[in-house]
Amino acid sequence: MALTQAALLESVPTGLFIGGRWRPASDGATLAVEDPATRRVLAHVASATVADGTAALDAAVAAQPAWARTAPRDRGEILRRAFEAITARADDFALLMTLEMGKPLAEARGEVAYGAEFFRWFAEEAVRIHGRYAVAPNGATRLMTMKQPVGPTLMITPWNFPLAMGTRKIGPAIAAGCTMVVKPAGQTPLTMLLLARLLEDCGVPPGVLNVVTTARTGDVMEPIIRDPRLRKLTFTGSTEVGRRLVEQSAEGLLRVSMELGGNAPFLVFADADLDRAVEGAMLAKMRNIGEACTAANRFLVHESVAEEFGRRFAERMRALRVGKGTVAGVDVGPLIDAAARDNVDALVREAVAGGARVLAGGAPAPGRGWFYQPTVLTDVPAGARIAVEEIFGPVAPISTFATDDEAIARANDTAYGLVAYAFTRDLSRALRVSEELEFGMVGINQGIVSNPAAPFGGVKASGFGREGGFEGIDEYLEVKYVGIAP
Repeated sequence: MALTQAALLESVPTGLFIGGRWRPASDGATLAVEDPATRRVLAHVASATVADGTAALDAAVAAQPAWARTAPRDRGEILRRAFEAITARADDFALLMTLEMGKPLAEARGEVAYGAEFFRWFAEEAVRIHGRYAVAPNGATRLMTMKQPVGPTLMITPWNFPLAMGTRKIGPAIAAGCTMVVKPAGQTPLTMLLLARLLEDCGVPPGVLNVVTTARTGDVMEPIIRDPRLRKLTFTGSTEVGRRLVEQSAEGLLRVSMELGGNAPFLVFADADLDRAVEGAMLAKMRNIGEACTAANRFLVHESVAEEFGRRFAERMRALRVGKGTVAGVDVGPLIDAAARDNVDALVREAVAGGARVLAGGAPAPGRGWFYQPTVLTDVPAGARIAVEEIFGPVAPISTFATDDEAIARANDTAYGLVAYAFTRDLSRALRVSEELEFGMVGINQGIVSNPAAPFGGVKASGFGREGGFEGIDEYLEVKYVGIAP
């Protein structure tokens, strides 16, 4: 049975989870977690010090040898139990995410299902870590390779997908045999804390998973990154922060996975099924209130269908209901904080001042929280800041193109390369576009590409490394070669 809101918040631990124990910050400091729909404080959680961060890494290092020797089947069974436990508590996790992040309950339930799938997927991958055996070409020796865990890993997760961004990293690390220090975002730490308690109950040994919440992120994380005992860093967040972390990681030559910003183009060709394209646009733009690195950021529509596409798209966006995510019938919740809402509003105002027309929305929505109207702009100038920067909100800027080559060139004209979307009924065009778009992922005639069974990740300023799929576990494994004289 799902818990009430009060009972759920009461059940979430608020301390640091280090070495299998829950404890306060060493100096007693806390940070407040607010509901972005009401600005009400939901809880106060421990705000770790540098010493607490070091203690978390100490625990991970101490637990690494025994954890690496744990049977793959045993690690997989822990993940399978965790998948089942999350599924059983789907309503609790969904409500908690809605409270601390703002997304509507229906969408939060979707994230629970998506996030839990990473545990199921990597439960099955734990027993499929393969090496190889071969005879050397000259016949003189035998070649054997094996894959072993990288070792203690620091995971820094973002606020926009509080559950899935954690399970996408924790799942392969457990499967591979790596211990972890996890630092969730300060805006949304409660989901990770509840997940840590669930994993503890599912049999994760002390020290294998350590969770450190803090308002002093840079001060606490940098010493961990520079500690020679750390062997891997994985981060999901902005490109700006990612660059700084990569610089810090270079000192220890860490294995690094970076899932950074995006500026996703959404291409609608002249032959596209417009009903399908509009449906895809709603998914690609409005998933997670537009607060996603995979969100469609630039709508490039063939000039022959742009007016009709814009009309239909704006009609759908105007029909969305904005409000607190726990209220039935609400489609769009608040943005995460005042800075996020103000940035979105500034981008829209600048575009309109530069000549863009508003087809829907165009302003903050009423309410105590950080709400913004679902917005569609057309005639967006090519040089507008909204066409260059990641919007991270419910705003869709539309511009037009005349030829396929122009569409591809404009889509690629960005420092980012995470995901692109294209709608066409022509198979040859779809294949060509897929090959020529400079992005780590491409969605053809679909507005969502994320899938636990597929490798998630980008190129250029969107980062490197892959999460999910067969490739995801390799990020946590080192290859060792053994030469054997027969």
